Parts: sequence; structure tokens; C-alpha cells
Amino acid sequence: MDEGIVIPTVMFLSIAVVTIVYFYFKARTRADTQQTIRLALEKGTELSPEFIKRLGDKEPPKDRDLRRGVIFLALAFGLVLIGFAVPEPEALRGLLAGASLPFSIGLAFLLMYWYGDKKE
Repeated sequence: MDEGIVIPTVMFLSIAVVTIVYFYFKARTRADTQQTIRLALEKGTELSPEFIKRLGDKEPPKDRDLRRGVIFLALAFGLVLIGFAVPEPEALRGLLAGASLPFSIGLAFLLMYWYGDKKE
């Protein structure tokens, strides 16, 4: 098989496998939680709403958008630094173009953090 085909194929397959495994284990965790609640109810245990909420999905941290924004901005900054490290000027232009997407996403996350709902 030609190496020009193998490398992109392996890359996209590995992304697909990681995504499938993530969603599989997330669904399995939810099913285990439901099974735990079902067994507790069958045994006659009284479940408080706080207990069920604690067993369910965790609430995201209040500064989740800030964290994601900083990560995306750092990724964009790293791409720009790589562009300056490569001696060819065309590489800088390409990496600046590639850095614009994570920069925009990071900026959007920071705006959502600053102007978002600040409920306690």
C-alpha cells in the first residue's frame, strides 16, 4: 500500500476510534449509574434528590469557558511560534492561517466567560 494513503488513513481512523471509545465509556457510566439507582429502589432504599443529583452528571466548573479559551489561545500562540521557527516565509503564512482558527475559538470562549451567566 502507498505510504501517501496509509498515514492520513491511520490518522482519521485513530481520531474515530478515540471518539467512539469516549462515547462508549460515557454511555456505560450512565448505564451503571441508572443500574445503581434501580437496584437501590428495588431494595426499598429511600433516595434523596441530592443523592440522585450527585450520582448524575457532574456540573461543569464555573470557569470552564476561561480554561478552554486559554488552552485554545495557547495553541494558536504555539502555532505562531512554530511559524517563526521555520526559516521559510511561506511556512509562517500557512501557520498564521492555521492559528487563526484556534485563536478565534479561544477568543469566543473568553467572551462567553466574561459576558456569560455568572450565577453562583
